[in-house]
Amino acid sequence: MTKQSLLIPTQGDFDDAHGDVEEELKYDEHYKTERQAKDESGNWIYPWNFEVVSGFFKQTDPKTDDLKFNYSFENMGRLKSWEDIISELQQLNENASDNESYKLIFFARHGQGYHNLVIQKYGLQAWLDKYHAMTTDGETTWAPDAALTETGIKQAQENNQLWKQEIRLGAPIPSKFYVSPMQRSSNTCVLTWNDIKSQDQRPVVKEKLRETVGTNLCDMRSTKTVIDQRFGQYGFVTDEIVEQDIYFTDVRETMVEQSIRVNQFLQELFEQDLQNDGAVDKTKAHEKTFVSTTSHAGTIRCFINVLKHRHFTISTGGMIPIVIKATRRLD
Repeated sequence: MTKQSLLIPTQGDFDDAHGDVEEELKYDEHYKTERQAKDESGNWIYPWNFEVVSGFFKQTDPKTDDLKFNYSFENMGRLKSWEDIISELQQLNENASDNESYKLIFFARHGQGYHNLVIQKYGLQAWLDKYHAMTTDGETTWAPDAALTETGIKQAQENNQLWKQEIRLGAPIPSKFYVSPMQRSSNTCVLTWNDIKSQDQRPVVKEKLRETVGTNLCDMRSTKTVIDQRFGQYGFVTDEIVEQDIYFTDVRETMVEQSIRVNQFLQELFEQDLQNDGAVDKTKAHEKTFVSTTSHAGTIRCFINVLKHRHFTISTGGMIPIVIKATRRLD
């Protein structure tokens, strides 16, 4: 029987992944200045530089057709066994300089949400002109904080089965889980991972992982109280968010601004591996090599921009694994 998949990218997904080239250039120019900033103690605010390490996954290969590629048919796109991937990353971290660290991050996009369904129903232009500022059309409610559709739930369940298959083949279970505060991402994380990961591996809710902020009511998050009510039973950690959504405004966040905040997420992530003397703790780097994030198309697009990974189309419910080398500035 031919395997069926719901993790199929659309032309709209492709356009989202390959657009905003001018914004990429603006980010590059802006970051040249931003990365020279220091805090009140004279420390770099952006001490880490990032680069993509190729040779591990097909998604990094420029020859891979990202509109046709489906990682669920391709063992997540890996180019070698999990045993080799784990061993090689361990060796890279063991042999790295004191200011270098390697991680494999699985960047997952939430399953289909009701806002995605509305865009399919009315078209992108109608969404931009009208429906982005509405909560319902009388039939479907998609805002605030859009929920998963039945298809979105099934996409997350497909990933759950795919992960179980790959774990049987030696895939590592990530040591850290980070998730957007939007319920579509949080539910995707639960449906994908809850019966796989250890219960003491508590997903950390991060504002920096949320979708492009502003204008679109589907991207206004719920209160901290509601998030705790929905996901506290799954161990979600919400210590870093405040009660109200203080970031949502009627001005749309630019790709430059969103790229800066996902860069900040990566800075914080790698900074956790340091010893008191500023050198990378080899034990921490080894223990935290594999990381899961569950977020959004716009967020992953910005991660790809910051990392200078090749453009890659991510379907609703899709995921892209990226091996990252981070180097901390010594000057």
